[in-house]
Amino acid sequence: MKRRQFLKSSAISAAVYPLISCKSTSLINLKSSTEKTHIISLSFDDGFRKSFLRVAEIHENYGTHACLNVIASGHLPSFQAIDPWILPELMGDFNDWNMLISKGHEVMPHTWEHKDLTKVSLPEAKERLDKCFDYFNENLDGYSHDTAVYNYAFNASTEELDLYALTKVKAIRTGYWVALKDDKITNEFPKANYSEPIRLGCWFHGPDNGDMAIDKGVNEFLASDGGWLIINMHGLDDEGWGPVSTSYYDGLIKRLIKIDNLDLLPVGEVLNKYEV
Repeated sequence: MKRRQFLKSSAISAAVYPLISCKSTSLINLKSSTEKTHIISLSFDDGFRKSFLRVAEIHENYGTHACLNVIASGHLPSFQAIDPWILPELMGDFNDWNMLISKGHEVMPHTWEHKDLTKVSLPEAKERLDKCFDYFNENLDGYSHDTAVYNYAFNASTEELDLYALTKVKAIRTGYWVALKDDKITNEFPKANYSEPIRLGCWFHGPDNGDMAIDKGVNEFLASDGGWLIINMHGLDDEGWGPVSTSYYDGLIKRLIKIDNLDLLPVGEVLNKYEV
């Protein structure tokens, strides 16, 4: 499925979040409190080497960790271009990902080869899932099925696929329209010892630059009663589908870390901190 077609079919266009100027210097602030009411995870997919290293560097500058999800076979000679955005020559490898792991960043699986698993047979989809999980287990330092979060290509999944994946990982991340109810784009605030399968929904913008749409979405979330917003991105500047500018992303992190009621964490760190 082409990314442009997927965007239209899922009705997540800029019309959902009217664009505003990204030149604003402050986000809506929450009341000062030590109690967290809002969580944001800025979740980058695919594995673009230049962008992912820069994203990690930005987070390091502010004492936070990047949330990175990579295609298991993206660095292998067999990997082929998926679309105009995901190109073999742009991808990093597991030497890069292990280096980022050593600095405290989060690296999670984002498919074996970026296939839409809803478009293949269930046995084939399970085989691709297993291949991805096995490769991560063998090649990513510190990887554990007990703490892993699987991030679907195109944010496309089914309940049947999710339930199978959840026998192999702690949680899955998919499109909000798949995992959440009543057209909500935010997940409930995590609860300790949650007994249900952990199916997380995310929101994203593309294929054009996402600075203004993300600024609008973040502000609306911060003005809400709370919850957990997972924003799915891909690359910086000219890399990836729906990229954000380096300057905007740097400014976004700088502003978010000043909000007392907000936790800015990778998805896996949220699950660990709140003992989900």
